[in-house]
Amino acid sequence: MSETTRARRSDAERTVRTILEAAERVLSRNPAASMEQIAEAAGVARTTVHRRFASREALVDAMAAWANQRFAEAIDAAHPETAPPLVALYQATANVLRVKIDWGFAMSRTLSDDPEVVRVHAEVDARCERLFRRAQEAGVLRADVDPLWARRVYYALCHEAAQTRDGEPDALAARLVDTLLRGVGTGQGLA
Repeated sequence: MSETTRARRSDAERTVRTILEAAERVLSRNPAASMEQIAEAAGVARTTVHRRFASREALVDAMAAWANQRFAEAIDAAHPETAPPLVALYQATANVLRVKIDWGFAMSRTLSDDPEVVRVHAEVDARCERLFRRAQEAGVLRADVDPLWARRVYYALCHEAAQTRDGEPDALAARLVDTLLRGVGTGQGLA
């Protein structure tokens, strides 16, 4: 591949990413926004957006695919199989919250019947299952806790934290993991 071809491909990839990021910002504020509004926010001509994405639906599908890939990369970056379980749990949580907050519109559009979305989410769930098992074996989770129940609670906490957007992802992750591991009660009144 020639240097010129590589440069053009790199420029095209940057343009697509710029359009996807602008579309996320615009559509998060106004889900009915036009392709023209997205192009304006991206700083490109409307024809450039249409050249890259045949329709608004194609653009939204591309956004969902992009966000889905970022979701998978967020888990990978936490090294859930090799990092100490507590470290991996905090890091995965912070990474996933960043994706869910930054790509909230696109993440809400990922189709559960899309084979790639199904594959990525199944893989993430399996990795999370192994991480929770490792956490239990390391004593991070109590031995009497059902790991499936703990994962369901964890997923619900992640969803709520991403919806509230109450703080930076690292601080949210710390609060979320602390809530998961310690709960919110004092333990008083329990016999």
